[in-house]
Amino acid sequence: MRSSSDALNLLVDRTYRECREAVYRYILKRLECEADSEDLTQDAFLRLLDYGRLLREDTVRHFLFAIVRNLVTDWLRRHYKRQEVSSYLMEGLPKAVCDTESQVIADDILRLEMKKVETLSKKCRAIYMMSRFEEMTADEIAEQMNVSKRTVEGHILFGRRRVREYIRQCM
Repeated sequence: MRSSSDALNLLVDRTYRECREAVYRYILKRLECEADSEDLTQDAFLRLLDYGRLLREDTVRHFLFAIVRNLVTDWLRRHYKRQEVSSYLMEGLPKAVCDTESQVIADDILRLEMKKVETLSKKCRAIYMMSRFEEMTADEIAEQMNVSKRTVEGHILFGRRRVREYIRQCM
């Protein structure tokens, strides 16, 4: 007799074999990036496992595509927010550091940032520095450090969040 976890694994395995290509094409059509589409495809099936007892033969595809829609929406939201922030910084930064007072403030913020960055783990600090100061993309960092792009993105997100919180507390 099979346990419920064996049955779940078989159901997800079968769903993976039957739906993986359709899920990947669905995501690729929306993101237009093969690497990110592949990552989100894998994430979708991993998240499907979290539903455990709720999954049945007749509901598994509905859960899967709901997960996929949510992952794509979240990815696009983050992507456009990143573009918006980058655009704002590129337009606003030169104006913000034109005068002496602004330069002093910018230097103080940089000093706070570096103080907090030093407290990050070695790997997180290296990834943060490459992203922030060497302007490397997540793909470039992942290739150089021989880790996945998702790992790099996670470290960047973690590092930025910690630095932002620290600077906010200091101000």
